[in-house]
Amino acid sequence: MTEYYYELTIKPNEEYDTFVDLVTSLTNEAIEESEKTIIARSEEDLSDMEFGIKEFAKALDVKCETVLLKKENIDWIKQYQESVKSVEVGNFYIRPSWDEAKEDKINIIIDPALSFGSGHHETTSSCIEVISEYVKADNTVLDVGTGSGILAIAASKLGAKVDICDTDQVCIKDTISNYELNETSFHESWVGSANTTRKKYDVVIANIVADVLVFIAKDLKKCLNDEGILVISGILDKHIDKVLRKFKDLEQVKLIHKNEWITIVFKK
Repeated sequence: MTEYYYELTIKPNEEYDTFVDLVTSLTNEAIEESEKTIIARSEEDLSDMEFGIKEFAKALDVKCETVLLKKENIDWIKQYQESVKSVEVGNFYIRPSWDEAKEDKINIIIDPALSFGSGHHETTSSCIEVISEYVKADNTVLDVGTGSGILAIAASKLGAKVDICDTDQVCIKDTISNYELNETSFHESWVGSANTTRKKYDVVIANIVADVLVFIAKDLKKCLNDEGILVISGILDKHIDKVLRKFKDLEQVKLIHKNEWITIVFKK
């Protein structure tokens, strides 16, 4: 990749389609069209193209404005990668695949994708703190609304036997990819919610939103073993009362409040 590239903007007052055809014939590069403006870019100097277009405009007796700029050729991939920061949460170090591992932490590799969950959001980081504290080796865990799978992966790395579910097939696919990236595995997965399974779990995690948590409260509680731990998150503080009312039959053992977001740990 060269250090600079050239950008030629062409704005004819008339015969726009004719100028598009001309520019297309003069370059093998893709061109951009926006509001009757043609933009050509190349790592080669476009001065000759600009001269030819001006002469063409004169021959047609058409007014045509051109602007030729030399711009820094930014490595967008590198710039994007540098913008994605690793984060320490509890016993874990959550990082993209291009960042270095931390030897004194449990590393989780999550490359940013469409599904939610990279460790930076308050609800995700709070849930990981809870997982660090409450999930033990050989626990059975259900991650409801798994998203990127980051919470399920954290539990798996602690030695838990994890099932995952999500109503979005894309999230299940992302989770499978992220598990492979982390060289670990889950037990079962399905598209759907907690009401699909008849199993009981030592720990159930649901980082969703308040209204959904209220709606599926009964299903979440049904999934718990006696003495089981339920972790719910994604709750804006203004909705906390209606959520607590739905889970008042469980023992509240921890509440984490980060900015406007709340995570709660219950025990059956």
